[in-house]
Amino acid sequence: MQNSRREFIRKSFLLSGVAGLNIPDLNGKYFLNEDGDRLVLLGTQGGPLIRSYKQTPSANLIVYKNVPFVIDTGYGATFKLREAGINLSTLKYIFITHLHSDHYLDLGPLLYNSWISGLAEQVHVYAPAGIKSLLNAYWKSNQYDIATRIKDEGRPNIRKLAIVHEIKEGMLIESSDFEISCIKNIHPPVDNSYAFKFKLGEKIIVFSGDTIYCPALIEFATGADYLIHEVMYTPAVDEMAKRRPNATKLIASIKSHHTSAEDVGKIANAANVKNLVLNHFVPPDDKSLTEQTWIDTVRTTFSGTVIVGKDLLQFAI
Repeated sequence: MQNSRREFIRKSFLLSGVAGLNIPDLNGKYFLNEDGDRLVLLGTQGGPLIRSYKQTPSANLIVYKNVPFVIDTGYGATFKLREAGINLSTLKYIFITHLHSDHYLDLGPLLYNSWISGLAEQVHVYAPAGIKSLLNAYWKSNQYDIATRIKDEGRPNIRKLAIVHEIKEGMLIESSDFEISCIKNIHPPVDNSYAFKFKLGEKIIVFSGDTIYCPALIEFATGADYLIHEVMYTPAVDEMAKRRPNATKLIASIKSHHTSAEDVGKIANAANVKNLVLNHFVPPDDKSLTEQTWIDTVRTTFSGTVIVGKDLLQFAI
């Protein structure tokens, strides 16, 4: 079973669009140690429209010292976490970059399913202002079921287990094992939108969140082992005008808060990151865009390691 699992991971990785890497064997640094520290891309699709299970909206996972950290909970995150081998009852930390539905829509269901799976300890949710009212509304919409299960099944009160923190720029968590901080990125018209940095021992992982070119990310991500950055292919966005009824307004909106592939490369180059992982692809539905298209465009401004993200692609950290 272990060998089969590793072979599956090996084949998935070879198909993942890695550029600038030699992949000699299963001991390569990017291959998953199932019992070790790891980074998993759960959902890499840009935007909320569901097209297939193969690529779902934004969600990511870090497991560090057996503690899972979930970054964004787009629709499908709960199922992708299970596929990644996570026992939902072990969740401890969830981070939401901003309150666009493709980044939070599965938050309530994820917490609920963690509770049904046996969650007994607090899980902390760090997200922009507005998350408290959003979750309170979710609990209210399910109040009959929650109350019934508490009484009939002896479950703890999920509303008291989910601890919500509405965030601002700066240090979010500082412990002897890890540090987690955030800065505001640039995502008009959403004012409270954030990038996250995870300092895990000597490793640094940065998530850009959704943003137009953001100079503050350069210092924030300097020297990162992994920069997971959203990416937009501008010519393909322009082509959307030919197949969308509300194209003019939609395209203006998209371009106002997403980063072109060339600008992603500029950020990675200036920050001198070790690995640039492309994520949250915009547009997600243009069949003409190959992995090489993304790589070649980023390569115009960044000569380092470029990895084209895929759902459930995993990296040892």
